[in-house]
Amino acid sequence: MKKAIRLFALFFLTTLIVKSQVPNPALIGYWHNWNDANAPYIQLDQIDSRYNVVDVAFAVPHSGTDYRMEFFPDQVTPATFITQVQTLQSLGKKVIISLGGATSPISLDNITERDTFISTMNTILNTYGFDGMDIDFEGSSISVTGGTIAAPVDSKIIHLIEALKQIMSDYYSTHNKRLILTMAPEAAFVQGGMSAYGGIWGAYLPVIDALRDSLEILHVQLYNSGSLFGIDGNTYTQGTADFIVAMTEAVVHGFNTAGGLFSGLSAGKVAVGLPACSGAAGGGFADTAIVKAAIDYLRGTGAQPGSYTLTQAGGYPALRGMMTWSVNWDAVNTCSTTYQYAENYENIFGTSTAVANLHSLPASFEVYPNPAKDFIQVTGSGANGIIQIYNSLGEVVFLLPVLEEHQTISISDLSSGIYLVKVQNRLTKFIKR
Repeated sequence: MKKAIRLFALFFLTTLIVKSQVPNPALIGYWHNWNDANAPYIQLDQIDSRYNVVDVAFAVPHSGTDYRMEFFPDQVTPATFITQVQTLQSLGKKVIISLGGATSPISLDNITERDTFISTMNTILNTYGFDGMDIDFEGSSISVTGGTIAAPVDSKIIHLIEALKQIMSDYYSTHNKRLILTMAPEAAFVQGGMSAYGGIWGAYLPVIDALRDSLEILHVQLYNSGSLFGIDGNTYTQGTADFIVAMTEAVVHGFNTAGGLFSGLSAGKVAVGLPACSGAAGGGFADTAIVKAAIDYLRGTGAQPGSYTLTQAGGYPALRGMMTWSVNWDAVNTCSTTYQYAENYENIFGTSTAVANLHSLPASFEVYPNPAKDFIQVTGSGANGIIQIYNSLGEVVFLLPVLEEHQTISISDLSSGIYLVKVQNRLTKFIKR
């Protein structure tokens, strides 16, 4: 038997995904809760069907505060908006409330402000039936003055971490399901930590690190960011394939900062965030060919598009998907073709509905014994294709060709737990004792 090749999974098919039913791969689009002449308002339930995670922009602080959160539908009544949310949810999509944005800093300076933030966010989540929260804190919302990634000392950061944990706990108690948590930091707040660890530079890293187990998707804004260091020590400029590849690998691989090591995230928790068209951001737009070349290389399905070389041979097949600012900008044809970003996502990741529902496909092959200790037999898989075994983190622990109809696989090196076996888009599970 050939030695198993270790690499991340093609799809993040874990028990957490099954429980939360979060689309994978994900096309995440921000939706404007206002009308813009350049990117007009779209009824929430009329957005392009390829968007399977919709971030409603934004819940913001009540006037005169930077912590008392509120959200009101701008163009329709609350009742109509709630119905539209439910319509999207009935189609298997997730509707998430995004917090903050570029013009509305949120700052939790003390316990009272923390607790007010918690209670007002709970009200918003429960009133409108959102599936989760997206943390888009920008500007002066959080900053670093000392401490480390693992042990922050700044009250804004500590109170934010505490607040998000409490909101997630409250949500689970109320709805008997976990709240979906995503984050959309500007690149300076994350990868910028390689340049310096202070002020906004690296300021999100303690938050990401503290909540990494709960975080569903991190989609850093790879725009309006200028040039930044990659993990190879070279600088890369926004809008290029190298920038997309280097910045994405940084958060998967991890990197060192003056505040300590930032350990990387699973590729299944990372999506590529880019503008939908040139008018959507001040800088960082990349055309569809550049985006596709970069993501294909990141996923191990395409050639190296520039000078940056991935540290992991074969790339990151489990990369979670794509995010864009915004659905509304994607819908206009004044700076690109209509829904160009969504179409490019489909070209890169394939038919999203089929992939997202892959875990529900019936399995027509057999794995036995089950539970198993040292060996499993895979039978009925056909003598072609690939056998992949995923652990509970969504990582491939075995990848090998199907050599015969009845194949024996050694699992003696695997830890005890639940595993998924995938052959030609069919899945079954077994228990390792």
